[in-house]
Amino acid sequence: MNKHYLQSKIKSTGVAYLLYFLLFGTHYAYLGKWGLQILFWITLGGLGIWALIDLFTIPGKVARYNANIFKQIEAIEKKERDKEQARQMAMFNAAKGN
Repeated sequence: MNKHYLQSKIKSTGVAYLLYFLLFGTHYAYLGKWGLQILFWITLGGLGIWALIDLFTIPGKVARYNANIFKQIEAIEKKERDKEQARQMAMFNAAKGN
């Protein structure tokens, strides 16, 4: 995947809260968890209990979602650094051989 594409997928806790309050708990859809989103709607937010719990756990849900993206970005950056280092070593060895 492209690093810039992944960076565009990073989510905001503020947007998640806005969706929670303004659009009847669409914070799960925002995080790409459509199964949970539909279950949340069908149960009316667990008759309010699930909705109340989510009020306090949204930051953690967003942080876990973003942590996965950050790991992928870090892996891409490591691969780019390794590739650049190998290129520089090849240039050094080529210059050294002359």
